[in-house]
Amino acid sequence: MDRRLGIALRCALPAALTGAGVPVPARKTRRVLQIGHELPSLLRRDRIFARAPQQRALYELLEAVGGCATIEHLHEQLPFSPSVLRGLVARGLAEIVEETVSRDPFLSRERRAAVAHVPTDPQRRAVHRLALAEPGHVALLHGVTGSGKTLVYIELLRRVVLDEGKSAIVLVPEIALTPQTVDRFRAVFGDQVAVLHSALSDGERYDAWLALRKGEKRIAVGARSAIFAPLRNLGAIVVDEEHESSYKQGEAPRYHAREVAIVRARTEGAVVVLGSATPSLESWTNARSGKYELLTLPERAGVAQLPKVAVVDLRAERAKTPPSETPDADAAFAMAVSPPLAHALRQRLERSEQSILLLNRRGYAAFVQCNTCGDVATCPNCSISLTYHRTPERLVCHYCQHAEPLRSTCPRCGGARLRQRGLGTQQVERMLAERFPNARIARMDVDTTSGKWAHTEILDRVAAGEVDILLGTQMIAKGLDFPNVTLVGVIDADVGINLPDFRASERCFQLLSQVAGRAGRGPKGGEVLIQTRAPTHHAVRCAVTHDYRAFVDEELKGRAHPPYPPTLRLANVVVSGTQEEGTARLATKTAAWLHRLITKGGITGVTVIGPAPCPVERVKQRWRWHVLIKSERAGELGRVARYLVERFSVDAGYRLTVDRDPVALL
Repeated sequence: MDRRLGIALRCALPAALTGAGVPVPARKTRRVLQIGHELPSLLRRDRIFARAPQQRALYELLEAVGGCATIEHLHEQLPFSPSVLRGLVARGLAEIVEETVSRDPFLSRERRAAVAHVPTDPQRRAVHRLALAEPGHVALLHGVTGSGKTLVYIELLRRVVLDEGKSAIVLVPEIALTPQTVDRFRAVFGDQVAVLHSALSDGERYDAWLALRKGEKRIAVGARSAIFAPLRNLGAIVVDEEHESSYKQGEAPRYHAREVAIVRARTEGAVVVLGSATPSLESWTNARSGKYELLTLPERAGVAQLPKVAVVDLRAERAKTPPSETPDADAAFAMAVSPPLAHALRQRLERSEQSILLLNRRGYAAFVQCNTCGDVATCPNCSISLTYHRTPERLVCHYCQHAEPLRSTCPRCGGARLRQRGLGTQQVERMLAERFPNARIARMDVDTTSGKWAHTEILDRVAAGEVDILLGTQMIAKGLDFPNVTLVGVIDADVGINLPDFRASERCFQLLSQVAGRAGRGPKGGEVLIQTRAPTHHAVRCAVTHDYRAFVDEELKGRAHPPYPPTLRLANVVVSGTQEEGTARLATKTAAWLHRLITKGGITGVTVIGPAPCPVERVKQRWRWHVLIKSERAGELGRVARYLVERFSVDAGYRLTVDRDPVALL
């Protein structure tokens, strides 16, 4: 990591940890009535309450519940007027106090009992190595799905938090994973666990932040921003599913939680564990070079075995179905859910087992197209087609959230033959409900999880056996552990595999491997069916065989010529503006300025590529061009990028953004 980046983060951390400049929410309080003096005898009570029977009833209710209760609770049990309460207080028999309430959203959840596990030999070796690690040590825990990485995390935190009295941070990539992760850690560490993520209210986040800062709680669990939790005496940081792109903050301040974790750990003397079944190529390269320690869990824990994975070639399946402009319901279903996958689903329903279906595209249809002239409904603000949503019915842009009513005629030619193209989760949900009317189906995507507890409610229903088929986007692909899930189906593995981005194949392999790992976690075993039109693609082939190393070897060859990370370091310079021609001119000027800087400064080993329009040329009414800066030396890349930001002038109305180590170039 760039040394100056580390210094900058060390300087920035104190401000982040003290909440400087952030409005402080008010503490939540409640009014509590408690017995004020020694209990009067029954004879004396008769005299005291001779003419106040309601006061006596209230007093004896308070006595029955332990001498202290909230006024709200007392009102529910025994409705009384304010004068009754005032009379009791005036006699000195009770007093009202203000009590601070901790807004912990997980206190109401039933706490799971800690399950005793017998560690496998690889788990025992990993825990032992972490116990011997020096402060600032970074370990990559590479374990197949279901190998028990969470147990290693728990044993590490047991030593750090319980034995040594230190604190710890556990990062998860998705809010959907927070409930399961919190449940597992609370089963072992009880109320020592605090939760930090964006779905909480300001008051809940503030109470968690304050409890961590005061040392009342010593384990912070949350999404990427939890890396700034105000913990003292930090002993360990766990980054689960470290390969996930959601750890990168896409807007200012731009940071990658994994890199911040490493810098903070070195600053505060903590140990870092990066866990994944499909590590990022950068982390894997660092582990192979010795920069990180590599710990491996090659087999699943207990009786569970890796599921059998098979490929359904959609080209062959489509050839069996005669083409039709308006296919009937059976043909449409077969085009979405192939006969082999439909048969496997029916078997699971008959055996009362559960299935997970992945389709990484939300909405009802990918786009709406005119059959007469071929025009596609596009967003007026972005260079992207509008997605058709059926509930509520509208066309939506997934970049800027622009929405408009569904068109009845083509605005270009006036034709009325508009067709919906491409599958979305809403359409597949409808098809499944029609084909399997008795199946209990739950859909999990951005549209169904906008509520605060929506993720938790859906996953709790799955865990309770109240869902037969869980259909969703990538948020269901990682971290979930349901022993009764014996089938995983991938509706379309090709979504995203051919995007114009150097990480497209890596993301596809990771997604397929992760979702395949949801099957077979119990004694019943599991099966995975992947529907694809590219069965020979190395991302698909290696996911079928659970062979991460084979994928890495082949993918790294493609990153060597032309070179892309982890072969070298990269910065993406994005220029944007509301005028298309002006943005193109500024991007050309930026590239020329960089070339002159490198030439005049005698800087070697730095290459400038571009300018070129971004793959998504326009977002939120701003045109976008980009220039890539490549270098094998992080220091040189950082100096050039910093000099550009500090010295290059940008006209009013235009923006220049430098994204260091980008996770995507779209």
